[in-house]
Amino acid sequence: MRSLLVGLIGLTFVAAGNAAQAKVAITVDKDNQQMTVAVDGVEKYRWPVSSGDPAHETPGGTYQTFRMEEDHYSKEFDEAPMPNAIFFTKRGHAIHGTDSVNRLGSPASHGCVRLSRANAATLYALVKTDGLLTTSVTLTGSAQVALARNPRPAKPSAVARRQVAPAEPSYDAAGNPVELVPQPVAPSRRVQRQVVQQDDRYIYPADGSDTGQRYPAPPGYRRMTEAETQQYYAGRGYAPQQQQQYYAPRPYQPRGLFGGYQD
Repeated sequence: MRSLLVGLIGLTFVAAGNAAQAKVAITVDKDNQQMTVAVDGVEKYRWPVSSGDPAHETPGGTYQTFRMEEDHYSKEFDEAPMPNAIFFTKRGHAIHGTDSVNRLGSPASHGCVRLSRANAATLYALVKTDGLLTTSVTLTGSAQVALARNPRPAKPSAVARRQVAPAEPSYDAAGNPVELVPQPVAPSRRVQRQVVQQDDRYIYPADGSDTGQRYPAPPGYRRMTEAETQQYYAGRGYAPQQQQQYYAPRPYQPRGLFGGYQD
């Protein structure tokens, strides 16, 4: 009876140990940028990920997880946040959460495996409960294949963003299409002010001479015409002087010896 009781107690401890040491298998398919999480051979989760880009390829193979940090910051990449990080290589590769959820599904990291913050928290809690030393990470495929299958869309150019969608056709009251002719666009006031500034840029001498010197004109200056200039000086008493008259000399008449007139 005593031996039977000891055997039952031993089986109980073995069962409890097996329950605490459930195996978590994390598989990362880099070709499809997808993670599968299985517990004791039963698939539990399937999530999109971002592995390293071609310049920072995430290593392939099978690894044993060995360290976990709930609130980790990268020491290599400007203290970048790595929430719920689970490390699987000695070089610092880890599975962690990210805010760049729009990049999930394509290679984008510097070598780590990114998950959304919610999925990273779920995986972190699972590994913490079932055991860090019984969790394995297997990685297959490559970033080159992932980009070939799902290339990143090209960013629209500045010209493409300025294009305007064609307007819908217009119709008259009878239902006939009306051809719209674009109207000429009047020049803006700003352009007109620039032209005026170029015309009234300098003051020239009033007599029309040009010595090459330029004098900046005050605001609102307008050069007077020749008629306006004459009228301006005439109104201030500077009327043009009349031409001086010259008279022809009288014919010479000889006089007498003593200055008298001859008979």
